[in-house]
Amino acid sequence: MSLQGRVALVTGGSRGVGRAIAISLAKQGATVAVNYRRDDEAAEQTVAEIVAAGGSAKAYAASVDDFDQDAQMVAAIEADFGPVGILVNNAGIASRGQSVADTDPAELQRVVATHAFGPHYLAKLVLPGMRQLERGDIVMISSVATRSLGSHGAPYNMGKTAMEALAYTLAKEERRYGIRVNIVAPGLVETDMGKRLIKATQGVQDIRSLDDSMPFGRVCQPQDVANVVDFLVSSQNSYLTGERLYCDGGGPVPTRAMD
Repeated sequence: MSLQGRVALVTGGSRGVGRAIAISLAKQGATVAVNYRRDDEAAEQTVAEIVAAGGSAKAYAASVDDFDQDAQMVAAIEADFGPVGILVNNAGIASRGQSVADTDPAELQRVVATHAFGPHYLAKLVLPGMRQLERGDIVMISSVATRSLGSHGAPYNMGKTAMEALAYTLAKEERRYGIRVNIVAPGLVETDMGKRLIKATQGVQDIRSLDDSMPFGRVCQPQDVANVVDFLVSSQNSYLTGERLYCDGGGPVPTRAMD
């Protein structure tokens, strides 16, 4: 599944799932642009780990919901490495858990812009160069939230659903250019965001205390998501586009029925 010679841009690539994806793509041979918003130290640590393992990477600061910052970042990446052939839209932020009636309009705008506007901006910016390549891949990191659309999370639900709508649209528009567009939808993952979520919603202090109640006896790890992305952008995926793959171990573990 060599990605040698391909340039990958991973948004939110300094921590959590994005970090695992960036490192994993680099291990497959891709040159990785690690996007981040504020945490310079975390971004440089991700780059350093990639370089120490013999890979190639560089960090680029940009808030994905700002088109001008995105344009400057993509121009810099193309100047450094050439056209982006793999775009992983991973950057994300959580809702605050309010009902629609109590949601601050500023929160709605911020969350939806991050999950929907950012991926749209970046696709628009990388597509001219990507179309010139033999192959291109765009992967949206969504969420199982789009399946349940639970209460007290409208901004997040709306943002991720819009992201998926963008993916399905792009898959139809860009197929003739050899570009595959797919969605990965994880469930609960052991990241800083996952830990905060489970603490806020269930009062769980240690996320790994949930292992026994999770599919395959453990909470999903960032590398589990990265493995799916690796497949989607590799030559092993020759004929799959416009698809959503759930990375949640098959969903909640059912309670065993009485004999």
